Amino acid sequence: MQRILISGALALAALLAQGVQAQDKQSLAFVVNGASDFWKIAEAGVKKAQTELPDFELSLKYPEQAAAAVQQRLMDDLVAAGTDAIMVSAVDPKTSTEALNRVAEQVPLFTTDSDAPDSKRIAYIGSSNVELGKNAGALMKQALPDGGKCIGFVGLPGADNARERIEGIKAALEGSKVELTDVRGDDIDQTRAKRNVEDALAANPDISCMVGIYSYNTPRIYEVLKEAGQLGTIKVIGFDEDPITLGGVREGTIVGTVVQNPYEWGYQGMKLMAAFLKGDKSGIPADALIIVPGQVIDQSNVDAFESELKARISGG
Repeated sequence: MQRILISGALALAALLAQGVQAQDKQSLAFVVNGASDFWKIAEAGVKKAQTELPDFELSLKYPEQAAAAVQQRLMDDLVAAGTDAIMVSAVDPKTSTEALNRVAEQVPLFTTDSDAPDSKRIAYIGSSNVELGKNAGALMKQALPDGGKCIGFVGLPGADNARERIEGIKAALEGSKVELTDVRGDDIDQTRAKRNVEDALAANPDISCMVGIYSYNTPRIYEVLKEAGQLGTIKVIGFDEDPITLGGVREGTIVGTVVQNPYEWGYQGMKLMAAFLKGDKSGIPADALIIVPGQVIDQSNVDAFESELKARISGG
């Protein structure tokens, strides 16, 4: 009986020690803007960072809905649960500055993907969305040397990443015969995203090209044009690296896609926050902008890009 009691006491002590150790770990959260396969790449970067940050608990969180209020409630819950630092892709920074500041006053707040420059965030790590937009505009001009009308499709028109990409596209098209005549939002609703393409196709028989500004928009464009028998007739330009998009680039039905590097956002972002919590602020530049370059993918480099992407997601 004495042996049993001693054994039990040792087991309890071990469990208590594990609990104390777990409580000692600081937690870092990456809050995305909505449910999309795009974020699986960032999640792979977070997992890589976790292997190098054993003293921290890292997580990537999805809001139940792509709405600023829902995202804010998720961050408030994370703060209440003791999260030590948060990195967020702000859904609608223009209307959320006060709410973001409330978070920033309690824990270090960083932004990624979609910045909130008017908030008290410490730094932004992600793409220059204006430059990405300019890359897409260059693809549009390449696809339409004689000019034409284009329609864009996007999830969250109010988000900085969307607004800046559209700004970049328009800057690249200035002085050319290619026009971006309309941009339709869908609030990251897949059904609505597809319906937007169907409606635009029906209402604009003279349309020359379509641009998918969020990762899932191009696959919805691809599906609608395939069903309508217009793949290859209407030019398609995309953003990001959805498998359907990359397949379309490979077969030549999509002119090209402008990709970001969400893997590095997850990896570098988590390491940046961990260093900051340890008192190391050397990774924060004077302008608080850490730009991770993007890339244009076309038929010439799509195979090599996809191989590298698969290796990263699988942890290879």
